[in-house]
Amino acid sequence: GIEFIDSYVFNKAEYIRFNITVGRYVGYTDLGVSNAQPWNKGPHLGQEHAELERFCKPNAALHYR
Repeated sequence: GIEFIDSYVFNKAEYIRFNITVGRYVGYTDLGVSNAQPWNKGPHLGQEHAELERFCKPNAALHYR
């Protein structure tokens, strides 16, 4: 299966991550935790799911040859 992960890093520290397996954003720092809740309720979540359909699934076969 495909696992799509979108990490946001600032100053070499990951502060928030979207993982398609989890299905939501998870914060790893105070900033990430404070952003995760509104991002999970807003349009960001739908955009991540759309990227999986738009980019990952059509291109997965290229990487698994």
